[in-house]
Amino acid sequence: MKHAGPIVIITSAARGIGRALVDIFAGTGDTVVAVDIPGSGVVELAGGLGYPHLGLECDVSRQEDILALYDRVDAQFTQIGVLINNAPVGRTMAAAVDTRVDAFRRGLAVNLNGAFVMAREAARRMQSGGAIVNLASLAGVIGNPNCNAYAATRAGLISLTRSLAYEWASRGIRVTAVAPGYVRTPMVAELEGAGKLDLAAVRRSVPMGRMVRSDEIARAVRFLASTQARYITGSVLLVDGGWMSFNQPGEAHPPQDGTPGAELARPAERTDARESCSSRAAGTV
Repeated sequence: MKHAGPIVIITSAARGIGRALVDIFAGTGDTVVAVDIPGSGVVELAGGLGYPHLGLECDVSRQEDILALYDRVDAQFTQIGVLINNAPVGRTMAAAVDTRVDAFRRGLAVNLNGAFVMAREAARRMQSGGAIVNLASLAGVIGNPNCNAYAATRAGLISLTRSLAYEWASRGIRVTAVAPGYVRTPMVAELEGAGKLDLAAVRRSVPMGRMVRSDEIARAVRFLASTQARYITGSVLLVDGGWMSFNQPGEAHPPQDGTPGAELARPAERTDARESCSSRAAGTV
C-alpha cells in the first residue's frame, strides 16, 4: 500500500544545507525523500530516520536517473507536496581564462538542467498547494569573479524560478528561491583548506560579521515551503547577513579574532516568558 499524504523531496540531502533540511522537515513531522549521489550515505541517513522516510541515490545531471527516481517515488507515495532543489556543483574559484568548458558544462548539468528536470517532474505530479524551493546563491545576484560557472548557473536558477512561478501559479504551485551568502558548509571549508578562500575577509564583508549556518538556511526554506508563505511565489529571499545592504568604501564589519560562536552553533534559547513566546512565533511554519 502506498504511503498517504504529501512528501518532501530534498536533493543533495546527505550533508551541509541538505542535511539541515532533512533534519528540520523530518523533525516537524514531514515525510522526507532524501536524494543524493551514489556513495553519499543518503540511503543510510534515511534509514536512520525510519519508516516512511526514504533515501534514494540519483545523479541529477542525468535525466534518466531523475526519471527513475520519480518512478520509485510514484511506486511508494501518493503525493508530492514540496520539492527542494539543493544539488550544487560548487565554486571552482578559477579565473575565466582558466575555466575549462567541461567544468562549465558540469555546472550547467547539475545546477540548472538538473533543477529544471526535477521541478518539471515534480510539477507534473503536484496538486494545488504544492511548493518548489530552489537553493540559489548571492553569487547569482551580484558579480562573482573567479567562480563564473557557479555564478552563471545560480543566476539562471533565479531566472528559472521566476519563469516557473508565473507558469504554474494558475495551478496553485508556488516556486521560490533562497539565495544564501557564504554558508558554513563542508564545501566552503574545503575551499578555505585549499587556500582559495579567506574566511576572515568574507566575515569583514558581512555587516553581521559572520557566515550563515546551514540550519538558518533550512529555516528560511521551511518558511517558503509552508502555508505561511501561501501568497509568495516568484520571490528570491536573500539570506546574506546584510551583504547586499552595504554599499560603502571599506569593510562592513570590524576585524575579529577567530570564528564567531554564532557561526558554529545556534545560540542557546532564553527561557523567560517573553522570549519563549517570540521564539515559538518565529519558529512556527
